[in-house]
Amino acid sequence: MATTTRGRAQDRARVAGGQEHEVSYEAKKEGVSKEAVKKSVKKVGNSRDKVEADLEEKK
Repeated sequence: MATTTRGRAQDRARVAGGQEHEVSYEAKKEGVSKEAVKKSVKKVGNSRDKVEADLEEKK
């Protein structure tokens, strides 16, 4: 895991559904709405791989 300048661990393998900037990034990256990303996080959990796979199924 990468660390921030403050020494905190950063987990890029997860999507924080409550963080607007992360939801917006994932929505733009996958070409879907923010709501679709939030629903996917609730459905499959916050693993980035699982969220992206779920979003691909919906396309």
